[in-house]
Amino acid sequence: MAASVAAAAGRLRRAIRRSPSWRGLRALSSEAPPTQAAAVRDAFLSFFRDRHGHRLVPSASVRPRGDPSLLFVNAGMNQFKPIFLGTVDPRSEMAGFRRVANSQKCVRAGGRHSDLEDVGRDLSHHTFFEMLGNWAFGGEYFKEEACSMAWELLTQVYGIPEDRLWVSYFGGDPKAGLGPDLESRDIWLNLGVPASRVLSFGPEENFWEMGDTGPCGPCTEIHYDLAGGAGAPQLVELWNLVFMQHNREADGSLQPLPQRHVDTGMGLERLVAVLQGRLSTYDTDLFSPLLDAIHQGCGAPPYSGRVGAADEGRIDTAYRVVADHIRTLSVCIADGVFPGMSGAPLVLRRILRRAVRFSTEVLQAPPGFLGSLVPVVVETLGDAYPELRRSSAQIASLVSEDEAAFLASLQRGRRVIERTLKRLGPSDVFPAEVAWSLSLSGNLGLPLDLVELMLEEKGVQLDTAGLERLAQEEAQHRALQAEPVQEQGLRLNVHALGELQRRGVPPTDDSPKYSYSLRPGGGYEFGTCEAQVLQLYTEDGTAVASVGDGQRCGLLLDKTNFYAEQGGQASDRGYLVLVGQQDVLFPVARAQVCGGFILHEVAALERLRVGDQVQLHVDEAWRLSCMEKHTAIHLLNWALREALGPSTEQRGSHLNPERLRFDVATQAPLTPEQLRAVEVTVQKAVGRDEAVYVEEVALARAAHVPGLRSLDEVYPDPVRVVSVGVPVAHALDPASRAALHTSVELCCGTHLLRTGAIGDLVIIGERQLVKGITRLLAVTGEQAQQAREVGQSLAREVEAAAARLSQGSRHVAEAHRLSKDIGRLTDAVDTATMPQWQRRELQATLKALQRRANTAVRKLEMGQAAQKTQELLQRHTEGPLIVDTVSTESLSMLVKVVRQLCKQAPSTSVLLLSPQPLGQVLCACQVAQSATPAFTAEAWALAVCSHMGGKAWGSRVVAQGTGSTADLEAALSAARAYALNQL
Repeated sequence: MAASVAAAAGRLRRAIRRSPSWRGLRALSSEAPPTQAAAVRDAFLSFFRDRHGHRLVPSASVRPRGDPSLLFVNAGMNQFKPIFLGTVDPRSEMAGFRRVANSQKCVRAGGRHSDLEDVGRDLSHHTFFEMLGNWAFGGEYFKEEACSMAWELLTQVYGIPEDRLWVSYFGGDPKAGLGPDLESRDIWLNLGVPASRVLSFGPEENFWEMGDTGPCGPCTEIHYDLAGGAGAPQLVELWNLVFMQHNREADGSLQPLPQRHVDTGMGLERLVAVLQGRLSTYDTDLFSPLLDAIHQGCGAPPYSGRVGAADEGRIDTAYRVVADHIRTLSVCIADGVFPGMSGAPLVLRRILRRAVRFSTEVLQAPPGFLGSLVPVVVETLGDAYPELRRSSAQIASLVSEDEAAFLASLQRGRRVIERTLKRLGPSDVFPAEVAWSLSLSGNLGLPLDLVELMLEEKGVQLDTAGLERLAQEEAQHRALQAEPVQEQGLRLNVHALGELQRRGVPPTDDSPKYSYSLRPGGGYEFGTCEAQVLQLYTEDGTAVASVGDGQRCGLLLDKTNFYAEQGGQASDRGYLVLVGQQDVLFPVARAQVCGGFILHEVAALERLRVGDQVQLHVDEAWRLSCMEKHTAIHLLNWALREALGPSTEQRGSHLNPERLRFDVATQAPLTPEQLRAVEVTVQKAVGRDEAVYVEEVALARAAHVPGLRSLDEVYPDPVRVVSVGVPVAHALDPASRAALHTSVELCCGTHLLRTGAIGDLVIIGERQLVKGITRLLAVTGEQAQQAREVGQSLAREVEAAAARLSQGSRHVAEAHRLSKDIGRLTDAVDTATMPQWQRRELQATLKALQRRANTAVRKLEMGQAAQKTQELLQRHTEGPLIVDTVSTESLSMLVKVVRQLCKQAPSTSVLLLSPQPLGQVLCACQVAQSATPAFTAEAWALAVCSHMGGKAWGSRVVAQGTGSTADLEAALSAARAYALNQL
């Protein structure tokens, strides 16, 4: 098979010739080098711009703007969603788009569409790829033009032999009431594709949907035959042409779109592989420079494209992983997505660490190797995406810094795994607790999928059920921290504390928690701490001399660098190791203050004894995120006093790595303007990147700081004073009054050394706890930036809805759709993570828009109902009964027609049926007053809807219902028979 495919690929390469119309697309022959990927991309864009009048638009960032449903942009259509959804602002530039084309950067890693786990295992999967696409909006062109353009480009410009191309089209879906897309089939046949190469498939293959609701439609795909006639066809999809002509409603029904669109996508990597006659995308010039650089930098054997069992030592797998991942890292960092703790940044962190592991352990790469590959990525992609060139140095620096940090963790993790494996029997599974202690969700920073992969290579299974249990416990713990309550954890009771005091055990020295500094590059360096085990406690509080075998216990040390939960700041977490024995981790889940002693909650995976010397390591990312939030709370407190006046007082706070909450006493609820002003004040302080000064001061002296909030808590003496932007001595000087113009507080928490690392702060929630006290919820950094983008995106949608409403609707269906869109927007604004000031403003706007939209719907419905009433009166002579069908979009519309009929013919009883898509039938009726009480509308509707297998409801005079039937005449006959029998 491989030989026949290679021969076919050779024939393809010889068949591709230069098209005289397209500059930059090099001639391909057995003698000439294959077409360069850059020329393939340029030929696509030039073709649509020059020959078919498309506007070229730049690739959107891979970081979704204002779309929290996506971790990364994963398709070319993402940036055009407002057009497809009908929410585009009529005044925006995008509203003028008719036919456009581009090459879109896409990342499929994490979330619903993820190829991360498959990268390296085969020859085709990537986390980053480029999607070539052309679009036609609002019926600019449709199926015939789209298919003709695609066929012309592939066969005439790229020179792909027609007999190597197959196509598929939508074969229909009886369940959805959709027939086959014979229009697409006939277009391909007219273009000369033989009927034997035009295939029909169902909705899974050839019906595309944006989501559970929204625009959708049939698609037709163009496939390339790798076999080229040598044996059975080996088809790979090249290009997907989507024809958006339906809208999936919330009830699952399909309605025709008022405007139709064309949305196409073709993967550049796969197209280049075809044009270069390669069996794998990794064998193209998009990857060959990287693979060569990896070979030169590592000294590993050259890449040979092997997979599975043939790939001895997983060398070629590692080549593919590293080459793919460094492209993804470079593109994401250039677009502002940096490795981090949650969401897309966490996925990127996993990608980076996966690449480090394969490059160092499999390819034996030297330290700093990954960063050295960034210039190669820039060279191959920088012309198409200039942001890569602009950010080259920053990308290399970030990659190298994270690589160095991870290498230390990886080395320790490898030792932990080896030691654990020595203790396991042949049939034992790897303990979940150990894997968790190594993971990003635990302490050391090894992604769980990487731990699983390392074990898989050694033929060992992981205890996945145990992992799920630990993950659930972690989720519960985080949920408790979101709205803190008194957690039931390990604590020292009064008897244990009394025993410690009797023995003269001094309180825990936790001053090392403040031992951290800023590196020259801007990152934080946290010191370790060596301590002695003074006492161990079981879960029920019993003092013991030793613990082990995975036992959960309380650990008392003479000193610690862990921050114990107090002052509203969440506890640190991390791990400890025995001094001189670095390959056994003891995960520390939290630390608590008990009568001056710091009790660490530890999982003792092996034996731990009183008297042991241990080394403590805090989870640095967790701690840093808490430091950001704590400094942000101080700035928030100060900004609130600036906005609301000096009498504003804090009434409580709590923070964890994900968000912060702040309770403040106010005379009245905060207005949107005040909320916005508070954010702006914090932003300015963050933007100035001010120094944060901390100093221990006698409590009596600290109490006289000008403007310091009332001392309503118990503070130690001396007390720590935290001052932003002003040295503590200067802030303490009453004559300077500097403390009145910045944040100065008494605080035992851990803080940033400069405010810039906060990045941003957004208040995302606000509610009254009791009269006079408001609770604010806020996020910082990347989460804050995302919240702002979501807010901006929703604001644009609201503006667009307002503009559409002002233009007016000519049809009931259009007015209903706009009313539904405003309702959907209202729900989105109510629940989105976005600036609270903006939420309040948009909620007020949407409330007014919904009233206007509902009024517009009622007016149109009344007008249409009057028209349909006249049509029915013309069809029916005067009599006691009107039973008929009428076309309406909704039950409310049908009821209006019935009411108007009965108003104009008071002595007539009326029942109308309205068939809907998918066989559903709406029913509405009204009984003439002269016919009651013997004849009731409710019983009439029930009889007819029951005949159709449905249900009905209403009163003696007016009723409505629904059912499903393919035989409307039978339902109408049943309606007439029932009524005549009653009359």
